[in-house]
Amino acid sequence: MTGTSSVVHLAVYDTLADWETGYTTAFLAQNGYTVRTVGPGRESVTTMGGLRIQPDLALAELRPEDSVLLVLPGAGLWDAGDNLAPFARTARAFLDAEVPVAAICGATAGLAREGLLDDRAHTSAVSFYLAATGYGGGARYVDADAVTDRGLITAGPTEPVALAREVFGLLGVYGEEKLGAWYRLFHDSDPSAYEVLEGE
Repeated sequence: MTGTSSVVHLAVYDTLADWETGYTTAFLAQNGYTVRTVGPGRESVTTMGGLRIQPDLALAELRPEDSVLLVLPGAGLWDAGDNLAPFARTARAFLDAEVPVAAICGATAGLAREGLLDDRAHTSAVSFYLAATGYGGGARYVDADAVTDRGLITAGPTEPVALAREVFGLLGVYGEEKLGAWYRLFHDSDPSAYEVLEGE
């Protein structure tokens, strides 16, 4: 675990893709982390699935030193203008402070526009999705389920389990053997993984 805090911050905003961060937040909460939600303001937001979330704090109140990780889910708003650009700028502040950031789906495009993927290995839905942002990191795009490079985790919209695996690995939530078993269980439905998970 990095830093002295055990608080993970989950960004929440209208049109948030509900399915993309559930594994990450649920298993972090089960392993001693506190998950706090961060909205554009403190007003409630509505997810893609129609769920209403009341943020714990506003983005302007968020400080990297109070967090061990910032999680940025995908959302339709990432591709509908600059409304979520402040979250990408906050991601830059986190990375500059050496606090990790995890981004999935549309959030990767937001980070691309912010220039955060220009010099890091990364992934997303498909390479041409990020190329459409006009960013300068195309040569560093990796066809993988999720990629971690210098504190930044990226994943595509169909890889919520891989996103969680990378987060758990980066934060040291599980040992290597248990992490592999966790991934096999939830990604591959491998029943043999239970033995490892129950035995540790």
